[in-house]
Amino acid sequence: MRKKIVAGNWKMNNDSQQTETLLEELLSKKPENTIAKIVVAPTFVNLQAAVKQTAGSNIIVAAQNMHQAESGAYTGEISVNMLKSIKVNTVILGHSERRAYFHENNALLAQKVTTALAHNLTVIFCFGEELADRQSGNHFNLVESQLREGLFHISESDWASVVLAYEPVWAIGTGETASPEQAQEMHAFIRSLLHTNIGSKIAEETSILYGGSVKPDNAREIFSKPDVDGGLIGGAALKADDFLAIVAGI
Repeated sequence: MRKKIVAGNWKMNNDSQQTETLLEELLSKKPENTIAKIVVAPTFVNLQAAVKQTAGSNIIVAAQNMHQAESGAYTGEISVNMLKSIKVNTVILGHSERRAYFHENNALLAQKVTTALAHNLTVIFCFGEELADRQSGNHFNLVESQLREGLFHISESDWASVVLAYEPVWAIGTGETASPEQAQEMHAFIRSLLHTNIGSKIAEETSILYGGSVKPDNAREIFSKPDVDGGLIGGAALKADDFLAIVAGI
């Protein structure tokens, strides 16, 4: 049975006190009987404190990124061993903002994925199309190339440590709206790619999250779709009540 996951990407938000406060709220209010795995991704400087604060709970702390090299002269970067040393065992790779603002391409992301999996990290691998791709009808081809070039090089055994996160970039902060049916259409296409290229077992066991402006009022409908296994949440993850209402939609 596929894992149900709701992951909150806090991006470049929340100082140390705000991080502690938000985690306190999540820990005190989260339902103990939820079937969803809850993941939060604070900024790098607050990761270690977040790991300590959530110890013993069912909240998983993830990093928002990592460098592909294990060490070296890469000023300002964070390595996989640095993450593991503070007990962070999950990392988000390929987020649309990393692709757009920091020019991370599929080849670079393939290297990052390889490094993360070699050190037994769980990878939340993000991908998705821009508005121009959707309007031109190229969205399926674009998503397929992102998966093939960034992820399909890994071994079958590595897929147990991979979570997919589809981000329709055209539906995030653009005024455009993606329907639950459009989410399901793309998720079904993604799962069919896994069936064809990797195998039916992995296709059925791999969780695919939706990252297109999930909110408390649309979460339940989106999550009800057969190939949507949860969400990668941005802005709504910064408010405990909103985030937990989304978790309740699983």
